Amino acid sequence: MDAAQQEATARARELQRNWYGEPLGALFRKLIDDLGLNQARLAAALGLSAPMLSQLMSGQRAKIGNPAVVQRVQLLQELAAQVADGSVSAAEATERMDEIKKSQGGSVLSNSTQTTSGSGAPTVKRVVREIQSLLRSVAAAGDIIDAAESLAPTHPELAEFLRVYGAGRTSDAVAHYQSHQN
Repeated sequence: MDAAQQEATARARELQRNWYGEPLGALFRKLIDDLGLNQARLAAALGLSAPMLSQLMSGQRAKIGNPAVVQRVQLLQELAAQVADGSVSAAEATERMDEIKKSQGGSVLSNSTQTTSGSGAPTVKRVVREIQSLLRSVAAAGDIIDAAESLAPTHPELAEFLRVYGAGRTSDAVAHYQSHQN
């Protein structure tokens, strides 16, 4: 790999870190390890071709262009955490991966079986993650912060929303939402 290719790869990985919290190679390797997959099975679960997954992992491509794929990544991360804490068995995880593979993404207003409370309504965390995914699919966290700062003098509520939901942590956004429900 020549210097220009190395620089482009480093830039792509830095963009991935800004958009997804870490380079996709590291994120996908964790999913592969935690869920006992290989790259081909992960690509199939995400709805990506194996070459596209490889390009994202190696930094040849920076961005996941399809918001539904980003949503599937988030669902697989949640599933991996549930497998790690023992709340989901390996057999259940395989079933859930098949459901995730079939998911078409959706809007913040849609319900899905993996993301609803007992009442059938989407969970707060799920809605927050979908909002974050949508915002982060169109702009990097730094760009969202810049937009929030520009809006702050005239639209403080919108600026706060962008800071919390667009560039903040999911747990902070959920807490913010819950604190504003009273």
